[in-house]
Amino acid sequence: MKLLFLGTGTSTGVPQLGCNCEVCRSIDPKDMRLRASAMLTTDTGRQFLIDCGPDFRYQALKYHIGVGDAILFTHEHFDHAWGLNEIRPLHQADLYAEDRVLKCFRDTLPYIFNEHPYPGAPDLRLHRIKEEKPFSIAGERIIPIRVLHMQLPVLGYRIGDFAYVTDFSSIAESEKEKLRGLKVLVLGALRKSEHPAHLKLSDALDLARDLAAERTFFTHMSHDMGKHEDVNRQLPPHVQLAYDGLRVEW
Repeated sequence: MKLLFLGTGTSTGVPQLGCNCEVCRSIDPKDMRLRASAMLTTDTGRQFLIDCGPDFRYQALKYHIGVGDAILFTHEHFDHAWGLNEIRPLHQADLYAEDRVLKCFRDTLPYIFNEHPYPGAPDLRLHRIKEEKPFSIAGERIIPIRVLHMQLPVLGYRIGDFAYVTDFSSIAESEKEKLRGLKVLVLGALRKSEHPAHLKLSDALDLARDLAAERTFFTHMSHDMGKHEDVNRQLPPHVQLAYDGLRVEW
């Protein structure tokens, strides 16, 4: 399998507008984080885009990608879903999300989902995910992982020995069991201090230790996480901060 991190930043991105902190002033490319998204390529060559945020156009041009076989949405927040308008030139996409998220798409993009779509609107085919049921796309089995983003239900995904779970502050023990035996795990870790809707760094480290994947990468980081190289030096060898453009293969 291969994983490409298209973006590893939080909703504001890094640098953050109006900020003059050392992270936002850093010239290290690893400290420059677009909104969080990733592309997974399986051993059979299937490609799954995880989230499609407002930076998707730039990410797609930079890394020479499309939307793959499907887009898997974790939730409907702007920084994870509102690159949908940018895929018009690609004409078609299969979108997988739970009912609440699909309804948000229909309500917010009437030019696509009305009975009579606007000329030139893309063909976005909506597929409902039932959180408790694994499903298959192009022969690949996908297991939804339920987490809570404060009070908002969010989905992570497990595909084979890989899992991606971001934007959450709590996870039930029953869902943790779905994340055992992984080779690569991606977890959201916003910053070092507490946040009501996200794991802080120490909490993400505790969870990574509990789940014991062979390798764990943190994503969805704000400028408050600190400079990439400084934080990475303090992490265990099998855990590291991801960065935009990082490619992982296993």
